Amino acid sequence: MNGDSSVLLFNLKIFLKVPGTLLDFKALQYVRVPGTFTQKQRFSILLHEICGMIEQYRKTENAFAGGIVMKENYLGLPEYPRSYWIDSAEIPQFERLTSNEKFDIVVVGGGMTGITTAYLLSQEGMKVAIIESTRILNGTTGHTTAKITAQHNLIYDELISHFGQKFAGHYYKANIHALQFIKKVIEEHKLDCDFEEKDAVLYATTEKSVRKIEKEYQAYQQLNIPSELIDSLPFNAPIKKGIVMKKQAQFHPLRYLLKLVELFLKNGGKIYEGTTAVSIMTESKTGEDFLTLETRDGNFLTCHKVMSCTHYPFYEGEGYYFMRMHPERSYIVAAKGNVKHLDGMYLSVDSPNRSVRTVNINGEPHLLLAGEGHKTGQGEPEMNHYEALKAFGEKVFQVTEFPYRWSAQDLYTQDNVPYIGPVSANETNIFVATGFRKWGMTGSTTAAAVLRDYALDKDTPEMEIFSTERFTADPSLKHFFKENWNVAVQFMKGKLEHGRKTPAGVKHGEGGVVYVNGSRAGAYREEDGTLYCVDTTCTHMGCEVEWNNGDKTWDCPCHGSRFSYKGDVVEGPAKKGLRPIDPEDGLS
Repeated sequence: MNGDSSVLLFNLKIFLKVPGTLLDFKALQYVRVPGTFTQKQRFSILLHEICGMIEQYRKTENAFAGGIVMKENYLGLPEYPRSYWIDSAEIPQFERLTSNEKFDIVVVGGGMTGITTAYLLSQEGMKVAIIESTRILNGTTGHTTAKITAQHNLIYDELISHFGQKFAGHYYKANIHALQFIKKVIEEHKLDCDFEEKDAVLYATTEKSVRKIEKEYQAYQQLNIPSELIDSLPFNAPIKKGIVMKKQAQFHPLRYLLKLVELFLKNGGKIYEGTTAVSIMTESKTGEDFLTLETRDGNFLTCHKVMSCTHYPFYEGEGYYFMRMHPERSYIVAAKGNVKHLDGMYLSVDSPNRSVRTVNINGEPHLLLAGEGHKTGQGEPEMNHYEALKAFGEKVFQVTEFPYRWSAQDLYTQDNVPYIGPVSANETNIFVATGFRKWGMTGSTTAAAVLRDYALDKDTPEMEIFSTERFTADPSLKHFFKENWNVAVQFMKGKLEHGRKTPAGVKHGEGGVVYVNGSRAGAYREEDGTLYCVDTTCTHMGCEVEWNNGDKTWDCPCHGSRFSYKGDVVEGPAKKGLRPIDPEDGLS
């Protein structure tokens, strides 16, 4: 390396699929950048080089398959994703809102956070409504691994380091209280929801992670968390070290939540499905202390408080949550065959993560194998992740059948602690609960208790722990710049992309990026030949969405919005669908 320049080494891995073959092109590219350039200038140059390399590979791949559109090969996995939890629960249907109504509190979102919050508020005698844009329990809650635990990966050493022992202790106790609440409801109502007390286990497969496990164990000791260190697992996966958190649990989340729905309705609560909240008017024309929530159908709900429990906040106000969180996807397969009873729930701390728990499906023991997390809309084709989990099950457990597969999307805050409280300092009657990472069973139950206490004007330690105004220079500032630079890179990458594939070349069952009159578009052709073509510009902030071949969706790599292949919104923060286009006319 000389005085005025530096050599930067790339290892760019691009996965391109042709019929029956996965081609793995690896390129090592040396780029000379003047040493006087800033880091951001260097990144811009490197990004330009990467885009050029991508274009060269596209040209090469066109000779094989004519572009990046691919025909899927499911290799023993179900063709379509389907959640076992949703498939095995009888979820009632509710009418959409068709008139203007008035409530004490409106809860937006019909998942675990919204339903538990609404139930607790109704227990306090409040008049409460839940509105859900699609069907209750069909979102993130219906696509979980359903572990009820305070063991949130490696977290307690980090919390003690960044916030102190008192903060970490409150975090642990809040999540244990959530577990105890769930257990109490199940026992009081004698629910048949496959609740089982299990130990939660984190394990390391590399020497590098052994030290992390040991430091986490030291944190457990400081917080008096019942635990122990282990050096083996009850299945064929050699480990270096593991840590056990005693007496955690697993269950069937929808069967549990359907009881809360029943109790909520008995308390006089209302549920409206197919009802999308689009805006909140915070200034009352009458001078009274009311909010007015408008729905997409033009109806209005008047209330004192609004609880946004929609995974990604449907209303951000001055909170700017899209800049303070990032979305990640992970994958689950249900496996049958040679399944033994396991006393614990297991999670590897090394990448790629592997999560293991048992579940009974139709009276037979199965495994839920999960992991393969990555940022939404980024990385290799999504089916590769399902196939990796399948291979893991075959190797470690010798399983032979995979009746279910599904995926989930989780939101990460800058410091890995959820945001629960007022949406912003100036809007104290509108509340949010978000950023649970992969720990939504205890996270959402904790959030419900905190939101109830806000509604009752209580003051609790949990309000400070999960404050939405929380911003710690270490690690929040570092993560803030890192994640928002990643957003900028993804935005630029999508805009610089070029290709030659046209909608006419999309075969039955294929989907991917195409070009119409030189403009980027997305196309999917159903098996019956029906072609759907959409503008790939995300309606949230203008990034270019990418094709998800595992779930047949369009996913935004910037903030995680997801759309069906027809362009309908599957997950926010986007509120409007992708614009349908006529492939014959092109993009205007």
